[in-house]
Amino acid sequence: MSEHVLVSIAWPYASAKIHTGNVTGSHLPGDICARYHRLVGDQVLMVSGSDSHGTPITVRAEQEGKSPCEVFERFHLQFLEMFLRLGISYDLFTHTDTENHHRVSQDIFLALLEKDYLYKQTQEQMYSEVQERFLPDRYVEGTCPVCGYDAARGDQCDRCNTLLDPKDLINPRSKLDGSTPVVRETEHFFLDLPGLARAGLAEWLEQGKDHWRPNVINFARSYVGEGLQSRPITRDLEWGIPVPVPGWEGKCLYVWFEAVIGYFSASVEWSHNRGQPEAWKEWWYDPAAKTKYFIGKDNIPFHAVIWPAELMGVGRLYDDDPSNRLNLPYDVPANEFMNLEGQKISGSRNWAVWMDDALDRYDPDALRYYLTVAMPETRDTDWIWDAFVHRNNDELVATWGNLVHRALTFAYRRFDGRVPTPGPLSEADEGLLDQIAAGFGPVGQLLVGCKFRAAIGEVMALARAANRYLEEKGPWFQIKEDRQAAATTIYVALRAIDSLKVLFAPFLPFSSERLHQYLGYESKLFGRSYTATFEEEGGRVHEALCYDDSEATGEWKPSNLPPDQLLREPKPLFGKLDESVIEEELARIGTSGPAA
Repeated sequence: MSEHVLVSIAWPYASAKIHTGNVTGSHLPGDICARYHRLVGDQVLMVSGSDSHGTPITVRAEQEGKSPCEVFERFHLQFLEMFLRLGISYDLFTHTDTENHHRVSQDIFLALLEKDYLYKQTQEQMYSEVQERFLPDRYVEGTCPVCGYDAARGDQCDRCNTLLDPKDLINPRSKLDGSTPVVRETEHFFLDLPGLARAGLAEWLEQGKDHWRPNVINFARSYVGEGLQSRPITRDLEWGIPVPVPGWEGKCLYVWFEAVIGYFSASVEWSHNRGQPEAWKEWWYDPAAKTKYFIGKDNIPFHAVIWPAELMGVGRLYDDDPSNRLNLPYDVPANEFMNLEGQKISGSRNWAVWMDDALDRYDPDALRYYLTVAMPETRDTDWIWDAFVHRNNDELVATWGNLVHRALTFAYRRFDGRVPTPGPLSEADEGLLDQIAAGFGPVGQLLVGCKFRAAIGEVMALARAANRYLEEKGPWFQIKEDRQAAATTIYVALRAIDSLKVLFAPFLPFSSERLHQYLGYESKLFGRSYTATFEEEGGRVHEALCYDDSEATGEWKPSNLPPDQLLREPKPLFGKLDESVIEEELARIGTSGPAA
């Protein structure tokens, strides 16, 4: 039975380029999940966008002498192009500075205010006497009081992931000029997290979470169990979404509060763009719908605790049925971090593999494959250039690519460019086809459970089994004495490849689509990603990444490849990489900074 599956992917700050750690942390696992669920016939909505507000954008804008809008729009357009090239198939990748997101965020603020989950409170905050203004948390750096890291941000320590207040920092300093800020009072709205915990958040975290990753659910339960503290959801900053209360001019909604609302507002925007303004409710109000949030481990508190609290507090929005409640997260499969050659990724040191740069030199499926097999699902992992080259050459090329190319070129050249008609299948023939057909269930279950490394490992093991079959049968020898035996072997191999094509498709969509065409199909496995320009009612215009599934025909099931089907002339699916690539790439990192 078809399900509604909402795939929600962390919103990247539009203030820096996207690197391998960002992709393998959230965007790629979300895309693999979405592509699988589309293949099984589920109704998928995959959303995200550029986080256009917050201090990372304003800090960079001040450094460059540009407006925050100029900065975020530049990076947003880069994101759209990069995701297109990498095959991240967003139904909508928008941004948070749209009229729609402003309206939805303000409506959620007002709903929480009406239900008494927001209150005003005077707060002490860092103030720059040099700049004559309050400093947002990310404008303040210092030493973490928990782990001693001397470059902790005012909102969170990147080393131990502790959520902080700038006043918690030891020896705080202004990120802008290095001066020492002072403490002054300012008034803000606070989210009553203790009240929301008592209203059902703590109970919800204790029920039906067996499928959550242990690191996620254990952190969330501990975080709530230790006693939640109310958090300010407004700040003294003009760049952002204005607080929708008279007299609060010059203050905006805190980015941590409104960015997570993007999953909801993007769903609303997607529905509006399609001319079906109520369609989003299938994912947000149907209790059977499943919402999955793909994030990095530093975002666990916001997605496993604070966002569910916001949803609970609101209850329902834009719906008249008093029994409806907004769906809470079904799963939050947060990944750990990917490092680079044994060191933490650092943009300032250019110690990173930037995705747009990597796509200039490497096949997108080769990058997707390595980012999947090295995905940090349960522990931190490393991007190692030596491993990237050898995984490409030994697995993609030598195992899967070699199987495909040998069987297809043999069929194309020796059987008049058609799928050969088989004779009676032997036990070995049936055994291979049955083995691969039996793989759809277990691989599918691994994908449902967001165990992507294990899933692609199972698929590659089936490709090795098909290689062994082809090697043992030796159709290049059979054809010299028994053309029909060779025809049967190649037919079985092509059917096995046709099934493996589908099993690989969520991970390797580009090569799977090419292979689909080589096998003679006129249809397409997946839909088409494209960029579009949208104009809102107030006249604002923005670019977004979209997905059109109208021509997609792929199905998660074993092959039924018809004999005598006309093949297309095949080409190798993957290219072998020279060992010199390793030293060349190592020489690139840690040198000059990334291009803007």
